[in-house]
Amino acid sequence: MPHTTRPSFGIMTAPSQVDYQDILRVWREADTIPEIEHAWLFDHLMPIFGDPDGTAYEGWTLLSALAAQTRRLRLGVLVTSNRIRPPAMLAKIATTVDVISGGRLDFGIGVGSRPGWPLARREYEAHGLPFHDTAHAVGSLAEACTVIRRLWTETEPFDFQGTYVQVTGAFGNPKPVQRPHPPILIGGRSSATLRVVAEHADLWNIPGGDIDDVVSRSALLDRYCAEIGRDPASITRSIHLSVSYDQPGSTRDAIGEAIDAGFRHVVLGLSAPYPAGVARWVADELIAKYR
Repeated sequence: MPHTTRPSFGIMTAPSQVDYQDILRVWREADTIPEIEHAWLFDHLMPIFGDPDGTAYEGWTLLSALAAQTRRLRLGVLVTSNRIRPPAMLAKIATTVDVISGGRLDFGIGVGSRPGWPLARREYEAHGLPFHDTAHAVGSLAEACTVIRRLWTETEPFDFQGTYVQVTGAFGNPKPVQRPHPPILIGGRSSATLRVVAEHADLWNIPGGDIDDVVSRSALLDRYCAEIGRDPASITRSIHLSVSYDQPGSTRDAIGEAIDAGFRHVVLGLSAPYPAGVARWVADELIAKYR
């Protein structure tokens, strides 16, 4: 399938099992390298890999700090758990980051952790947060996207009485820098989530792995778009791929497969500890071939 749009590349630094200064070093370096166009954190309150008692930073607070320390990179959370923050509060947080960054936010959101993943699920119990079933998680995500977009764009207070989300006199001031609003990226692969993607997303992200499964999920999204009369091409396809420092050739192969499958937004996950000059290495070893 021929593609005329050039792929964009970013990095993801999971803010867990690592120090703030290490993440800041990588983001500052990446900010000086034009081949790297975006940078991402994740949204977990406790580690989901490595030492279960290790460090884990709150994603949006950290993103705000990194927004103030960078000038060029687009930035976001891949992806925000809709289970953790009420949507009106999240809209306010995201607006603040968009203002601090001068309009560089890509707003990533998803249903939250999978119910069957104990290391991810424990963080909800540890923070006194409810962990509802999948139907609740997906339904509340759709309503959250509606409320957040309205808070970003509407000029008068409004009420919203949904099945899962209720707000009274909701109003957002200031508005985000980006107009009409920051791009909305929804992450996930379940068919229920893909229906929300079709309705609300500007970008859709899926973790890499089995490329055949990724392609089938993308085709399903095409179908859901067609069912509601939306052009599937209006949703940018995004993929997260883990980087191998020892075998960059395998990472380059995965990038090539993803691009050939129509994924034009590539997020390269960096594992800690980050080698010195890792952002330049990513640009030279992984991205240069596709420029």
